[in-house]
Amino acid sequence: MTIAHEEAVIDAAAVDAIFAEARTANSFAGEVTDEQARAIYELTKFGPTAFNSQPLRVTYVRSDEARAKLVDTLSNGNKAKTASAPLVAILSYDTDWQGQWDKFLPAYGAPKAMYDADPAFAAATGNNNAHLQAGYFILAVRSLGFAAGPMTGADFSAIDAEFFPAGDQKSFLVVNIGQPGPDAWGEAKPKFDYDDVVRTV
Repeated sequence: MTIAHEEAVIDAAAVDAIFAEARTANSFAGEVTDEQARAIYELTKFGPTAFNSQPLRVTYVRSDEARAKLVDTLSNGNKAKTASAPLVAILSYDTDWQGQWDKFLPAYGAPKAMYDADPAFAAATGNNNAHLQAGYFILAVRSLGFAAGPMTGADFSAIDAEFFPAGDQKSFLVVNIGQPGPDAWGEAKPKFDYDDVVRTV
């Protein structure tokens, strides 16, 4: 039992499933239902983002045709596991996320003007907060009892051209989802200790 287990307000099994014992899977089995796919997002959406902006967009790849197109954009080491995963998600951010301001923060619209005036700042904010939500997405996958295989080994320009040709979304992560398959886990990778990365000032 670690100090994290002792201090957590969720039970030890949940700590292990979401954090301590969770690993990135490299092979997958089983299935992920539409209801479970929806539940992943329904948990993801509650994580905090700047101004409640929620710029993350999720594209679940179900059809054989779409899966083949996605696999073609991946690095060679990622192709087989993505081809066989029960469910694959493309994570992207809305390039006009601030255009939804009246929906996500209707009572406080004043900050929208600074994003409208600075497209680079708006893009950076959308990208950064979508990456934050990607972390919530992975934890949501784990909380439902699945393994996640997040990957950046892809040609994201090609993904955008294929799946988001209007330019309204920019992809940044592909996530395989399912039950762990045979030999799903590689050798355990070391994690930094508290004293290696944390300081108090």
